[in-house]
Amino acid sequence: MADKKTVIVTGASQGIGAAIVYAFLERGYQVVGTSRQISSAGFAASPHLALVDGDIGELATAEKITQIALAKFGSIDHVVNNAGIFSTKPFTDYTVEDFRKLISTNLEGFIFTTQLAVKQMLAQGVGGSVTTITAALADNPIAGVTASIPMITKGGLNAITLSLASEYAKDNIRFNAVAPGVVDTPLHTKTPRDFMKSLSPMGTITDGKDVADAVIYLTEARHVTGEVLHVDGGAHSGKW
Repeated sequence: MADKKTVIVTGASQGIGAAIVYAFLERGYQVVGTSRQISSAGFAASPHLALVDGDIGELATAEKITQIALAKFGSIDHVVNNAGIFSTKPFTDYTVEDFRKLISTNLEGFIFTTQLAVKQMLAQGVGGSVTTITAALADNPIAGVTASIPMITKGGLNAITLSLASEYAKDNIRFNAVAPGVVDTPLHTKTPRDFMKSLSPMGTITDGKDVADAVIYLTEARHVTGEVLHVDGGAHSGKW
């Protein structure tokens, strides 16, 4: 057990988050998975998996995650900030409530969990990594996908990834992001497949495992930091 690393995965109950949890478990990691109701999400009980229910936008949830990670596994070595919400509507239709929900989940959720994890990594003195799920749309907007306000948050996550990669490089704590395009998750159950395929030059639909593979790579890539890895069929490259 001593050589196994502990990873926190937020937004872990379904879709990309669940795929990330399974990918880490398969590779022998100890995982702390969290979401609002993850204890009822159907994960099999395991000595290598701890589940934490809670709203990621609340500091108390981040404190609970940290406490359980240390009590059960004794360390925090990696974080995957996957929790996020997304919506599309015309810019002028977004409400104050919409904006505050996006800030709470997408930004405060990142800040609270990451701050506590970095403090623990610094105390451990052996480095670690933080990988955050952002969005290809932050780099290359698509006229038919009106997500301006959510992209304030995703673009901000890309920016803080670069800042923190520089700030903590000497401490061997790496910060990277994975920027997916459209991903086949429960969020898109009713989205027409042909429309989803039209949103990347390759005309393909990414699934959760594709994103999880990228997260695993960045978690284990010892010399990669400050990177935004696009898993989007080339959508970030521009018009097609």
